[in-house]
Amino acid sequence: MGKGTIKNRLLEMLAINDIRKEIVILVADKITVNQAIEQLVHKFKLTKTNQGIAFTTSVGRVIGARSCKSAQLNEGRGAEESMYHAITVIVEKGNAGDVIDAATEAGSKGGTIINARGSGIHETSKLFSMDIEPEKEMVLILSKKESTDAIVSSIQNKLKIDEPGNGVIFIQDVNKTYGLYE
Repeated sequence: MGKGTIKNRLLEMLAINDIRKEIVILVADKITVNQAIEQLVHKFKLTKTNQGIAFTTSVGRVIGARSCKSAQLNEGRGAEESMYHAITVIVEKGNAGDVIDAATEAGSKGGTIINARGSGIHETSKLFSMDIEPEKEMVLILSKKESTDAIVSSIQNKLKIDEPGNGVIFIQDVNKTYGLYE
C-alpha cells in the first residue's frame, strides 16, 4: 500500500487529496511485461488521466525465481530511449512529506509514499538484546529527465541527504510509461 500525493485544488478543497494506492511490482521477461502492461492499460483505463500509472524499467539480475532467468531479462536492456526517470528516496518515517515538498518546489507533480523498514549500518539499535529496525518511508517520483537533477538537488539540500543516516536517493531509467499526462 502507498499514498498518492498529486496536487489538485479540487481534491484539496474536498479534503480527498490523500489517496491510498496499491503498488504492484512485477519482474518478468519483455514479452510477459508487454502482455501484462497491455492488460493493465485496458483494465484500469490508463489512457485516461488520474486512473493510475504503470511504468517499466530494466532489471540487472534476478536470483531465486526460476521463471525469470537473467538471460531472458537482458534481452531489451538499454534498447529504448525514455523521457522519464524513477527517483526513489528512502527517509525516516515522517519525512516523506518534506521529500514531496522539496520535489514539488523543483517542478515535480507529486509522488507515491510507501511504508518501509530500514536495516542500514546507521539504522539498527538494540532493545532487550533484540535488533530494532526503524520505520522508513520510500517516496517514488516519476520525473521528466530534464527535471530530474533539479528535483534530486532540491530533495538533497532540504533533507541533507549527504549526511549519514539521513536517507538515500537512487535514480532509474524508465523504459515506458503509461498514465502520465501533463
